[in-house]
Amino acid sequence: MASPRRILLLVAAILIQAHRTDQALPLVINTWAFTNATLRAHQWLVVGETGPIDALVEGCSVCEREQCDGTVGYGGSPDENGETTLDAMIMDGSTMNIGAVAAMRDVKHAAAVARHVLENTKHTLLVGDRATEFAVQMGFRRESLETERSKEMWEQWKNNHCQPNFWQNVIPSPSMSCGPYEPISGNAIPQNHWTSNELNEDDHAPTFNRFNHDTIGMIVIDAEGHVVAGTSTNGARNKIPGRVGDSPIPGSGAYADSTVGAAAATGDGDIMMRFMPSLLAVEGLRRGLSPMQAGETALARIAVHYPNFVGGIVVASSDGQYGAACHGMDEFPYSVAEGSKETEVVVKKVKCRTKRR
Repeated sequence: MASPRRILLLVAAILIQAHRTDQALPLVINTWAFTNATLRAHQWLVVGETGPIDALVEGCSVCEREQCDGTVGYGGSPDENGETTLDAMIMDGSTMNIGAVAAMRDVKHAAAVARHVLENTKHTLLVGDRATEFAVQMGFRRESLETERSKEMWEQWKNNHCQPNFWQNVIPSPSMSCGPYEPISGNAIPQNHWTSNELNEDDHAPTFNRFNHDTIGMIVIDAEGHVVAGTSTNGARNKIPGRVGDSPIPGSGAYADSTVGAAAATGDGDIMMRFMPSLLAVEGLRRGLSPMQAGETALARIAVHYPNFVGGIVVASSDGQYGAACHGMDEFPYSVAEGSKETEVVVKKVKCRTKRR
């Protein structure tokens, strides 16, 4: 039988741990050093005293307005037609409900529209022109997402013979031509054509980095442990029109479960979405892994098949512990604000396990 002194020490340890957990919440964490977005979301939790969904939408909306890194919001990542389209998602980890939009045109506020899908429909995902029509019905204004900068990016790409691009197994060769393309018949592949196995090595293949292929992925946990996660992005630059990446796909771009925690991912979405890394990370938390271990395990699954992919992930448990992991970069910055009082946003960095060749 334990002595009274040992029992007192055990109770004290439990109380100290509870205090530490209380101090960690509420928590806002997101991909990259998007500090204004992190600060805004945290302020809405501790000053505005609103719910975590409000905070998440406010935080992501900051990046949409500020066009973070040119990869979030209007005026970035023009597709082959020179058009910017938007993807966004919100997941409520207490109800497990999701609202998302993809390839949405002519409406700037993607995260806010995703919230209307969450709250005003029984659907999960709306896409393309129909997502735009839904947004207008919900009171959003239809307006061009083109800017002088996005027009300039598109013109430079066209003048460079449409390099790089995302085509393969077509003729004429996408390494030298803007198309139009048609599938290669039979098994013959032109000598100057790159195949899918050469995607990350060929000079004409797309290069992925934070300035042309990225996302704000945010996790918000309030003081009661209500966990939400979401994303907003304008997708991959020079993408084939109609392309949807990982950001609005549940379990890929983000995933939340208030009983366990949440994760949000960023990077080469066409590869990452095949492995559902955010869901894998949350399930890692459920198995008892730390947030960093859960993120590393999720990305390691991808690296087995795509050793040169580029991506990062932030992971947080429902009690406010957090971590990050990355692949294909030297390091991955992410931003954090925590605690029940107004606080400064801290930018942290994690070293990536494998550097892209």
